[in-house]
Amino acid sequence: MNDDDFDPDAVTALPIDGVLDLHTFAPSDVPALVPAWIDECRDAGLTELRIVHGKGKGVLRRTVHAILERRDDVASFALAPPDRGGWGATLVTLKA
Repeated sequence: MNDDDFDPDAVTALPIDGVLDLHTFAPSDVPALVPAWIDECRDAGLTELRIVHGKGKGVLRRTVHAILERRDDVASFALAPPDRGGWGATLVTLKA
């Protein structure tokens, strides 16, 4: 593959398995990405989700939590227990 074959607008399908690791995305993408991902999870019948935002300074965590607070389909969310990422991940339960 050479540079002429690269399409920066090409869409890559991501598996919808209920886990979203935000480490691979730009922070500016998060406000659009997280709601779209939640919609896809809901459409796939998933109601127990895990969003990995990392520990850092907490900027992504606060952004993710603000998004979750505004959604009518979120039943609850909380930081993950230590074995699932601790304060570097948030567990989300969607309404049935």
